[in-house]
Amino acid sequence: QVQLVESGGGLVQPGGSLRLSCAASGFTFSSYAMRWYRQAPGKQRELVATISNVGSLNYADDVKGRFTISRDDAKNTMYLQMNSLKPEDTAVYYCYSKIWDGYTWRDYWGQGTQVTVSS
Repeated sequence: QVQLVESGGGLVQPGGSLRLSCAASGFTFSSYAMRWYRQAPGKQRELVATISNVGSLNYADDVKGRFTISRDDAKNTMYLQMNSLKPEDTAVYYCYSKIWDGYTWRDYWGQGTQVTVSS
């Protein structure tokens, strides 16, 4: 079955860095676009970054120049390098992909990893 497992969250001071990982299994990872979303307390979940199956990248405006999404298809893993972190980056970060199961497209989410930016 499809599994997406995030790791790498934690507490970091403003201006610091973290690298999140999303380990994928149960599907042909290299064939699918992958996304990072985040949800801050009291706010809707928002798209942070997307990487296509051929490496095209897209970012939300407020993370451009600070965050970098990447993937290692040999390891079935996606990453989010987060630099120059701000308190407003505090959120639960989720890994996501829409995957064809042979009959229909299905949405898959990881369990999330907490990122807290605070002094």
